[in-house]
Amino acid sequence: MQEKRLEREFFLVDALELARRLIGKMLVHDTPYGTVRGIITETEAYMGVEDKGSHTYGGRRTKRTEPMFHIGGTSYVYFIYGMYNCVNVTAGPMEVPMAVLIRMVEPADEESRGIMEKLRGKNSHLADGPGKLCIAMHITKEDNNLDLVTHEHFYLTEGIEVEESRIQAGKRIGIDYAEEAADYLWRFTLR
Repeated sequence: MQEKRLEREFFLVDALELARRLIGKMLVHDTPYGTVRGIITETEAYMGVEDKGSHTYGGRRTKRTEPMFHIGGTSYVYFIYGMYNCVNVTAGPMEVPMAVLIRMVEPADEESRGIMEKLRGKNSHLADGPGKLCIAMHITKEDNNLDLVTHEHFYLTEGIEVEESRIQAGKRIGIDYAEEAADYLWRFTLR
C-alpha cells in the first residue's frame, strides 16, 4: 500500500475519469480517535451543468454547491435526508463544477478498522454507503471545501494497484429524478 499523496494533476480530469482513477486510492482523515484510512471501492461521477443528476445541473450555483466550482482536489461535503453527510472530490479546472461521490471504502489497516468500529459499531458494513462512510471516517461539514492536495489532516494517497478489469460500471444510486441521466453507467465499483 502506497502512502504517497495524490498531487493536483491527478484531479485535473473530468469526473468520469476521476471516478475510475479513485478506485483503489486511499482516503485519509485525522479524527479525535486517530488517523483513519479507507481504500476507495465505489464512486459515482457527477458531470456538472449538463448532468441532470448533478447538484450543479443547468449552472445552478449556491452556497451549498460552491465547492464544486473549485479546482479539482477540493472536498465537497453535503448533508442529506436530515441525517447523513456525503463526501465528494471535485474534478477538473476551476469554474467547471464536476465532482465524484465517494460511496464506499474498506478499512486500510487494523487501526482504521478499530476506529471505524468505534464510530459505527462492530458490523461487517462499516463504510458501505456514503453516509456510513462519513460516520466511520468522522467526516463532517467541517471538512467541506478543503484542498485535499495540501490539507494536513484530510487527503488522498496512492493506495493499492487496481487492474482496469476489476472496475465494474453501473447505474448511479438514488437519482431517479434525473430522467435519462439516471441510466448512465457512471458508478464504479471494485470487484
